[in-house]
Amino acid sequence: MKFFVDTADVAAIKELNDLGMVDGVTTNPSLILKAGRDITEVTREICEMVDGPVSAEVVAEKADDMIREGKTLAKIADNITIKVPLTWDGLKACRVLSDEGHMVNVTLCFSAAQAILAAKAGATFISPFIGRLDDIHLDGMDLIADIREIYDNYGYETQILAASIRSVNHIVEAGKIGTDVITAPPAVIKSMANHVLTDKGLAQFNADWAKTGQKIG
Repeated sequence: MKFFVDTADVAAIKELNDLGMVDGVTTNPSLILKAGRDITEVTREICEMVDGPVSAEVVAEKADDMIREGKTLAKIADNITIKVPLTWDGLKACRVLSDEGHMVNVTLCFSAAQAILAAKAGATFISPFIGRLDDIHLDGMDLIADIREIYDNYGYETQILAASIRSVNHIVEAGKIGTDVITAPPAVIKSMANHVLTDKGLAQFNADWAKTGQKIG
């Protein structure tokens, strides 16, 4: 399972990337706003740091404008993935951009039917939003499982990119289902290392070691 980091915070990306935990990055207009930096400048810096795909999102609503914006974003670096919304115009833009050789991430997916359309439109990635479905009392994991089954049935090459991840449990369950990629905020990825029994065991080891009066090195 590939790890994409869902942020435009360069320092946070670098920390994880130095550990080999970053296979790609996803950004969106909200994350660019949070970073408080120029979209071209920060996206270029991320692309230079990370070898894998870096999603940069269009903001237009009409297909022709999405295509124009997508081509502009693609000029930032060779590893740019153009992110388009799962609307009819977004699917049109996906078809054109993917036919021209660009990686395309179709985002804001909330149904298996939408995911089928994205695959047929040539999407490189489909981004189903787990957390937002959970917010309205639906099980986001059911959507991941449905897309996985359908894509496997027909050999679609579009990669499932589980998005809107809110917890470590989301990541583990997505992995069990067989999602290709998860994208999560840095804090969620880092929290995968946490366990109460690890903390308890370490505290015991340290207490016992102190009693020995020894030092290493």
